Amino acid sequence: MITAGIELIRSDITSLEADAIVNAANCSLRGGSGIDGTIHRAAGPHLLQECIAIGGCPTGEARITGGYNLKARYIIHTVGPVWQDGNRNEGKLLASCYRKSLWLASAHNCGSIVFPNISTGVYGFPKEIAAGIAISEVKSFLFANKTLNKVLFCCFDPENYSIYRNLLK
Repeated sequence: MITAGIELIRSDITSLEADAIVNAANCSLRGGSGIDGTIHRAAGPHLLQECIAIGGCPTGEARITGGYNLKARYIIHTVGPVWQDGNRNEGKLLASCYRKSLWLASAHNCGSIVFPNISTGVYGFPKEIAAGIAISEVKSFLFANKTLNKVLFCCFDPENYSIYRNLLK
């Protein structure tokens, strides 16, 4: 499915070829569960060494590393918020994850970027709200900036894929 520079796929993000893939990381950047652990395992041990040297990343921010054993040149690590009740700036922090990731990709001359579903796993962010924020931030960025040719939303699970497909119609 394609919508003006935005594509949707159901796949394993570590298997995709792109200039940058985004990792839904934790603040330590040392790997964890879900997509974070999957990316660290696929990229290899040098990723962890670079992440340790960076020293972490606050919620709502993003950091960039090499892609190592992945097909992507770069990995952009962003730390999404843990959903509590929706009244603790969770939406603003999640929007910042997408904006900061897109700006880092642009600053590193990336033509393509792949996003997972940030914060919707163990962090508990409601999937439909998160998808709406993600799509809105990407559309705003693509409207104002012509540096990226393709933004791909990569959904691993069928529920997120269905939500994104409906919102992108």
